[in-house]
Amino acid sequence: MAIVENTARRLVLKSGSTTLTLDKDAGKIVLQRKLLVWDRKPLETALSDVASVSIDTAVDRASGVEFCSTMVILQGGQAWALSAADKNEAKANAEAVRGFLGLAA
Repeated sequence: MAIVENTARRLVLKSGSTTLTLDKDAGKIVLQRKLLVWDRKPLETALSDVASVSIDTAVDRASGVEFCSTMVILQGGQAWALSAADKNEAKANAEAVRGFLGLAA
């Protein structure tokens, strides 16, 4: 996932066709996804609904390949996953989101 924009008021992360936008002026976090050529309905919630940000790691049993994601966990128990190229990228993205929101690790 690449950090597209990182300012004091806005953070935009992009991974493939998925974009996560955190906007302090609007007070929202928006997850936009695309399936092939169709845009899916964006998920949207208040910045204050974010409970924590973590890293999720899974291993494919057949190939042994490790997959990492940055997980944005909301107050209601929902979680939004953003894939990453490797564990270091997932960690950097999680730290960027935590820093933007002022959350502890």
